[in-house]
Parts: sequence; C-alpha cells; structure tokens
Amino acid sequence: MTVNTFEEVTTSSPYKPLTVKLKKHAGRNNTWRITIRHQWSGHAKKYRLVDFFGVDKKWIEAKVETIEYDPYRSAFIALICYKDGERRYTIAHKDMNVWDKIIADEKTPLVSWNRMLVSNIPTGLQVYNLELIVGQWASSIRAAGAYGTIFSQEGEYTQVKLPSGEIRLVHKKCFATLGQVSNPDHNQVVIWKAWRSRWMWKRPTVRGKSMNPVDHPHGGWEGRSPIGMKAPKTPWWMPALGYKTRSRKKTTSKWILKTRKGKLMI
Repeated sequence: MTVNTFEEVTTSSPYKPLTVKLKKHAGRNNTWRITIRHQWSGHAKKYRLVDFFGVDKKWIEAKVETIEYDPYRSAFIALICYKDGERRYTIAHKDMNVWDKIIADEKTPLVSWNRMLVSNIPTGLQVYNLELIVGQWASSIRAAGAYGTIFSQEGEYTQVKLPSGEIRLVHKKCFATLGQVSNPDHNQVVIWKAWRSRWMWKRPTVRGKSMNPVDHPHGGWEGRSPIGMKAPKTPWWMPALGYKTRSRKKTTSKWILKTRKGKLMI
C-alpha cells in the first residue's frame, strides 16, 4: 500500500465560500436498488469551485495563499487572492508555492503558472489547462502530472501535442497555462485494500463470465469457461474491446492532425 505524502499541501480545510455540496446519484435508492453500476455513495466530500477560465481579470496580479487537496480531482488546487480581494481556486503547478505571483493576459512573462494566448508561447514549452474552444474554458490537460507541448505555430492555428500523444490544432486565440500540473506522483499510488476503493466511490467489478446468462452475455456454464461468442459484448449486447466508438462524422476530427496511435488524419 502506498499513499501520497502531501508535502505540497499547506492546509487541510477548504475555503468555504468556494465549496458546494453535490447531489449523489450513486449508491442505493429508496427501494434499495443500486442505481449506477460499479459506483457507491462513498465518503462525504464537497466540490471546490475551480476557475478554469482565469482571464477575466487581465493583468491583475494574484498571489497564492494555500495549496490544497481536492477530493474530486487527482491534481492539487491553489487558492489565489487578487489585489482587489477576490479569491478563486485554480489548478496548481507542480512547483507552485505559497506567495507565488500569477498573472493572466494575452501576453505575459514566460514564467511557470502564468496564463496567456497559445500564439505567444514559444515552441517546445510545456502547457496545461488548455482551452480547445475560443472563449470557453480550460477543458484539456488538467489531470495530475499532465502537460502538453507546443509543437509549432502555423497560420491561424497552433499545433499542440497532448499527453496522449495526439497532435491537435488549437486556435491561436485560445489560452493555456505554462508548466506541468501538480502531483506528478499520483500514478505511483497503490490502493492495496478494497475499502480504500470504497472511499473513492467504487464498488467491486465482477467478470461477465462469472455471472448468470440472465445478467450478462458472457454468463453461464461452469468455472472459467469461454464467453461462447466471437467477440466480447457489454451487458447491453454492444461490441466491446477494440470496437471503435468515435464517429467518423464528428466535427472535431478536422482539428486532429495525428492520433494518439500515430495515424495521420490529413
């Protein structure tokens, strides 16, 4: 069993005005039926309202007050305070410390955890909290230890290599944060015991061929018998394991230059 040391974390209690309680949809309902497969009600926790946009206060300097643990995500979060007194949560950089300064604008100094347009970021630098749609919010590269790389600047778009290996075109008016996401050792954690997964809202997963035929397409017969069909199926008789689920007509496919498996899309 391994656990995180939480050396970067500076406080154990969140900033209450930026926390909300989310309604649970897993566990058992009033008739004692499990409502969602492989999910449990889990440990009590509150959701932290994280600011994934971060550019509506251009050139207003903010300082880091605390580095905190977030039970809803693998990365650590930082509580920042702007000069006007407003406080917000943001995804923490792996080297971020208390009292560090953060600036967000179209063009900022090339310092880690500053946020700026991808058009102003030189090639080869690492980024996270990447915006894929202009004016939306950071929807990519937010997991613990993740980072993308600015591949090239060509015309109206910037080529960004995502953590999966996919190379995608991003409009130059999109924003990104310099550096790498905090908690890079998250993938080294070993769960070890079942109840620790229960704290994380996870229920046990049973093999389909261990079930009865009424419960799963792979079910029936004795012991570890074969599934009895050419290709594996989900409990709802849909193809599984190797079946491509991404639609060829998806509109965002035109922004992908190279898939994560190395296939060229142009």
